[in-house]
Amino acid sequence: MNVTSATPEAVGQALQELREWLHEAGVRSRRFVRNPVREYRRWVEESGFDYPVSMVVLVDVVLYTFSTIAFAQRVAAGYFPGSLALAALLIVYLTGPPCVVFNLPPRPVLLASLTMAGVALFLMQPVPLDVAPLILIVVTGEVAAITRTSVSTIIGLGMVAEIMFFGYVGHIDGLTWFTLGILFGWFTGQLLNYQRRYLYQERDYQEVRALQAADEERRRIAREVHDVIAHSLSITLLHVTAARHALQTDRDVDEAVDALADAERLGRQAMADIRRTVGLLGARSATAPEPGLNDIDDLVSDFLRAGVEVDYRIEGDRSAVTAGVGLALYRICQESLANVAKHAPGERARLRIRLRPKYIDITVTNTLAAGANQRTGNGMGISGMRQRVAPLAGRFTAGPDHDGWRVHARIPMTGSAPCPVNAVEDHLQAILDSMNHKTPQEGT
Repeated sequence: MNVTSATPEAVGQALQELREWLHEAGVRSRRFVRNPVREYRRWVEESGFDYPVSMVVLVDVVLYTFSTIAFAQRVAAGYFPGSLALAALLIVYLTGPPCVVFNLPPRPVLLASLTMAGVALFLMQPVPLDVAPLILIVVTGEVAAITRTSVSTIIGLGMVAEIMFFGYVGHIDGLTWFTLGILFGWFTGQLLNYQRRYLYQERDYQEVRALQAADEERRRIAREVHDVIAHSLSITLLHVTAARHALQTDRDVDEAVDALADAERLGRQAMADIRRTVGLLGARSATAPEPGLNDIDDLVSDFLRAGVEVDYRIEGDRSAVTAGVGLALYRICQESLANVAKHAPGERARLRIRLRPKYIDITVTNTLAAGANQRTGNGMGISGMRQRVAPLAGRFTAGPDHDGWRVHARIPMTGSAPCPVNAVEDHLQAILDSMNHKTPQEGT
């Protein structure tokens, strides 16, 4: 009974997701036609691999060049151009800009599968001095640069097996050199991958060093505050005591007034020093509970009372949302609505949160006045939202949308990432321990 009742709902949800994907693909296609450079750059930046856009473009240009030459070789050799060679050419082309249009992330297995299929079709029609195997060399390096060593090794061995098979049937000349080329491509990709990992590690070190510097500055400020308060209170109390003594014993009003005037002057000076010093302090962590999904209602109410027009709706079961995911949703709403109030005063905002069984969609859009300058989305707020979504294995986009601005995030319901947050915390703690071990701690 449960299967029968769940089937129509599952089919309806699948159709809804398909319609949304087709609509999004259509929107991205129109954007790509209007400005292909900007859309391609955005796609590369959202992939999260931290490689320059120029490098990704260069790899795609090389792949397109080799596949086009391989197709031309078969046309020149007398093969019918509408058969295998044309199909191979289209398959290899799918690994480039079409991924931008259909919003497909650069998945290594998909990339390798499409490439191996296209090259296999090319090699089924052998030609002298064939350049088709060079496509495998380039893609082997690309896959090795974006995925784990174990995955890239398996893919590299699969490509070597493909080369050896077609060499065995006599469709490839120079089998040894192509095999060495695949090995060289894998090695080059590994170097790039290790460089990327060391970049992440250096960022962790930088963050740890920044936190340690901030803690040391807070300790220095705390010592200054302590010294200012202790000194000022001691001197002030002495002057107050002298004034009281002058009034009680000698009845000397002038001496008492002078003592109180000095006490007032020192108190004001100490208050100014304390205000200046305390102004540099910042709370390291909050003692209040972190906000979550249920606090978004109050957040929207605050913006409504402040005069921001917000069309807010949330759909789905809130009980399945974890605390970490709820905090990310709250911060995205908070930053997005704050940006609306700051950059588009008087405009209307639309906030939609859809809680689905497997993932969560949050979309914040706002209109812009005619002639208003659309911000580029490179500020600290956009970067902070993207960094909140990345550890949860989610996807984040922000940018112009027709006549307004659109922020969209899709986060898995469980908020699980390929690299668990606990592992990152353990790694940072290990870095802290090692640095504390090397650096003598200051006594208190």
